[in-house]
Amino acid sequence: MPHQVAVEHTTLSTVQRKISYQSSNLESVLKNIFSIITSKITTAKWIPPCAWCTSAFAAALATTVLSGCANLQSFTEHSKDEVMESHQATQLALAAEKPPADDSTPAPAENLPSVNLTEEILYKLLTSEIAFQRGNWQAAYVTILGVAQQTRDPRLAKRAAEIALSAKQAAESITAIRLWRELAPDSNEANQYYLGFMVMNNNLAEVLQVFSQKLQNTEIKQHVTIMLQAQRVLSRARDKKAAFDTLEELLAPYSSTAEAHLALAQGAYVNGDNQRAITEAKSTLRIKPDSQLAILTIAQASNKVDAVKEMEAYLESNPTSRDVRLAYASMLIELKQMEKAQHQFEQLLRDKPEDVATLYTLGAIAMDANQYKLAEKYFLSYLAGLEANPAEERDPTPALVNLAQIALEFKNNQAALDWLAKVDSYDGKNVVWLNVQIRRAQLLSMDGKLPEARRFLQEVKANNETEEIQLVQAEFQILRNAKQNQEAMTVMEAAIKRHAKNPELLYDYALLAESQKKLTEMENTLRLVIELAPDNQHAYNALGYSYADRNIHLDEALNLIEKALNLAPDDPFILDSYGWVKYRLAKLEEAEQALRRAYQLRPDPEIAIHLGEVLWSAGKKDEARQFWREVNSKYPENETLKSTLARLNGKL
Repeated sequence: MPHQVAVEHTTLSTVQRKISYQSSNLESVLKNIFSIITSKITTAKWIPPCAWCTSAFAAALATTVLSGCANLQSFTEHSKDEVMESHQATQLALAAEKPPADDSTPAPAENLPSVNLTEEILYKLLTSEIAFQRGNWQAAYVTILGVAQQTRDPRLAKRAAEIALSAKQAAESITAIRLWRELAPDSNEANQYYLGFMVMNNNLAEVLQVFSQKLQNTEIKQHVTIMLQAQRVLSRARDKKAAFDTLEELLAPYSSTAEAHLALAQGAYVNGDNQRAITEAKSTLRIKPDSQLAILTIAQASNKVDAVKEMEAYLESNPTSRDVRLAYASMLIELKQMEKAQHQFEQLLRDKPEDVATLYTLGAIAMDANQYKLAEKYFLSYLAGLEANPAEERDPTPALVNLAQIALEFKNNQAALDWLAKVDSYDGKNVVWLNVQIRRAQLLSMDGKLPEARRFLQEVKANNETEEIQLVQAEFQILRNAKQNQEAMTVMEAAIKRHAKNPELLYDYALLAESQKKLTEMENTLRLVIELAPDNQHAYNALGYSYADRNIHLDEALNLIEKALNLAPDDPFILDSYGWVKYRLAKLEEAEQALRRAYQLRPDPEIAIHLGEVLWSAGKKDEARQFWREVNSKYPENETLKSTLARLNGKL
């Protein structure tokens, strides 16, 4: 059976019925806590004028070059990708150490030198930035690093590091980072960049020393942050075993603390040692029974069924743990336990009635259960929540599309159109916007407003050739559904003149030609599609099926369909064609096997009718009637079934 025009299946279901937390399953929820955070290097803003003291600049550049060369010799060469990996490790550690938003602890003051901003210094700073903007990173780097060495200003050393990092130059980066760290020994950012490069260079002993000193010199309440930082930094090492051994050595003096076991649990999980991760996380819970990170780590490292049991037990003792309840509810959705998931999300909503994510998820769960009135209530509350909180960076499109679908379930096409009209294109950035416009046109056509539907589509502005073709296909399909085949042919012929070598349009045109009995034109067009797109399985299938259905060129038909099947072995329509050509070749057993597989993948009425005919011919008439009756009960006006029964003199 040939595939129909793609637009025909562009219904609301393509962009609705997505449960937000189902796509954001347990792993995604946990990533909010244990995420690998990457970010681009942000160019440092121009340093503000400050008190600069006068100092001789003689031999500044020479000092820079000599110092740089000394550092280069001690640092191994690395690829540009490795430099960026190190940067990622640094960003990860920095993100992990950020305090909560309500942290009232003041940031440590920068210890900056008192240096006069002389004309010479200003000139060098300006020329460095200009050189960098012009793509000459080397000149920019050497100049700014020289000024940093002379003035002892850590901000300039940081800027030199940024320039080297943006150019993905490992040796130059570490030279600047070392100077930055020397000038600002208390700078967490400088230390984390330094550690990132030590890990990249496999200098784990240096990482151990830095973190050991840090743990010794900080308050106990900061240990969990530092330990998890160490785990994250070491997780980027190439030698995973050596890195984990280093982590164990670092945490050995703190083995009686929950924080140490938690860091080891995460380290083991990252290394793929789930059993060790679970053991360490359980040790954390024995010391600190309410640790959310520990139970979430156990959930990460366990299979889904065990994860659910562990989180259920934890929530019995810690019912106010929102993060764990969210992970638990998400896992229930993944396990298709929708009623239990709904109960958990309802509890989350009771605890936080204005949470829009929970409102949307409950709407989606209700939608999945065909509880349309309940779903409507939640989606309306979700939209109200977005309107009341403009700062919520959420797209209302899924809720609007779901509300349109609910309106259709209640046979209210106008309400559906009204909801879809609210979908914003966001200046072309909304990926479903075009499909929504196509659906609006389809609804207009279904209401008997074919001219309005066509005019609506013609007024939609396409941003590129792909979108233009989608709009043509939509108009073409609307006309075909309205049995305006001649007008559909006119639309398609005009489109092909503009896009003479577009396989999708040519394929649609071929199917229309076939429906109008223009078989030679159909065959020639499909052969052109195959020539233009030799990997287009639909063209092979359509041509092969056409031959098989007409009971001609059966050897070529089999060859064409086998090519299609090689390209898409689990496509039910191609399997249907394969079964049909085998039937034409009187290979009933192979035909039955292929058609049963096709029907299993997609219980389509046409496939069922073909399978029934093969079974009838094989003497399995009762089973054949069973398939045909099923088709007749759902599609009593199906012309293929009527013609098959008449041809075989069969009765239901």
